[in-house]
Amino acid sequence: MTGRGIVAGYSARFWGIVVVLGLITGIAASLLVDLLHLVEHIAYGYRRGPFLDGVAAAADWRRVASLLVAAVLVIVGTAWLRRIPTSGAIEVSEAVWLRGARVAVVPSLGRAVLSIVTVGLGVSLGREGAPQLAGAAGGSWLSDLAGLPTWQRRLLVASGAGAGFAAVYNVPLGGALFALEVLLGTVALPFVLPALATSVIATVVAWVNLGTSPSYHLPSYGIHPAQVAWAIVVGPIIGVAAILWVRLIARAAALRPHRRWGRILTPLGVFLALGLLSIQYPQLLGNGKGVVQLAAVGSLSLGLLCVLLVLKPLATAACLTTGSPGGLFTPTLTVGALLASVLGVLWEHVWPGARLGSYAIIGGGAFLAAAMQGPLAGVVLVLELTRNFDSLMAPTLLAVIEATIIARRLGAPSIYSARLELEPDLGTAVGTTAGQAAGVAAIAAMDRVDPIREDDKPDPRAP
Repeated sequence: MTGRGIVAGYSARFWGIVVVLGLITGIAASLLVDLLHLVEHIAYGYRRGPFLDGVAAAADWRRVASLLVAAVLVIVGTAWLRRIPTSGAIEVSEAVWLRGARVAVVPSLGRAVLSIVTVGLGVSLGREGAPQLAGAAGGSWLSDLAGLPTWQRRLLVASGAGAGFAAVYNVPLGGALFALEVLLGTVALPFVLPALATSVIATVVAWVNLGTSPSYHLPSYGIHPAQVAWAIVVGPIIGVAAILWVRLIARAAALRPHRRWGRILTPLGVFLALGLLSIQYPQLLGNGKGVVQLAAVGSLSLGLLCVLLVLKPLATAACLTTGSPGGLFTPTLTVGALLASVLGVLWEHVWPGARLGSYAIIGGGAFLAAAMQGPLAGVVLVLELTRNFDSLMAPTLLAVIEATIIARRLGAPSIYSARLELEPDLGTAVGTTAGQAAGVAAIAAMDRVDPIREDDKPDPRAP
């Protein structure tokens, strides 16, 4: 069946599910962000303003105490979630790539709440992981109710995850591309329309509570020849750095403890260390949004940039080893912006003239695209997150192309498949060692081909 035929073949029931999925995902994302802000304000004793400002103004004991509370919640929460019988996956990537897009609804929603609370307490992971889980769980649940075929279920689960991403960051097109390019590995027309509709509906619903402002506020950057030359020179460097970042995350996922005492002592040790480090470097806490904002306007010194470039990736990787659920999008963008800012400061000595913050945006987008193995999604996400990016499009595209090609040529997976590939608990999700090996092989193949497998191709007789 042709792409046009598939689009025409979607039933009214399917489109109704798309609308409902967008609505519930937008509501869920809005509620989760409200919970995030409530936790942040209680934990660090501030009423309004950016998270980084609140953390920086908080007493030292609050930073340490908040991380210790997060450790207790991770220990108790993950232990409780492991006891719940599951018939599906509890991670979006696992569901889409390994489990026929079947998501365990209750455990996934539990992990979403645990994720958003611990990130609010200062854990160095992304807040988008929670709404993605909620959207994916909604897509799986609605597909069960309607008895949809596997290929439509996979599309709806990915679209729900992308819609949760879109709603929490106000990036409707970026959320749809994340679902398609990163999760499904295809931007074919039959899948674009449902993914885009779900993301747009969820984002519009979230506007009621979260507003319509962009995530990052930038000055008006003009284009300068130095930026174009810089992008050409550092694109390969950013690609190699993205590979190292992906490997660090994969290694961190592999080091998650299996034994009972490891699951208790690892969160306590890691979060205590993070809390103590945050006394000197509060920028390490949370997903890194405040750091990206400061880098994007050139407000960080070279010394602090270098320190954070070392500590922030290690903090995020260490938090992953604890078993704490959370996203990787903003931490990845943060690492990319820090690296690009350092390279930009050095470039200023070679070819001055461009504003320093522009390098953080150009390089951050390239790093994000290479790490996700999603060049279109990476560029569009930066565009929507900043809303003031048009003049930097050409150098950013150059850096994105070079960085992504380098990452692909060296065989790097996306940051999401790498994390899942080495997930130590994957055996319980897949079922057997043989199933785990098959899952790993499937992930490796899906980084290069359309993930809609032959046995899941649309049936012309399907509604």
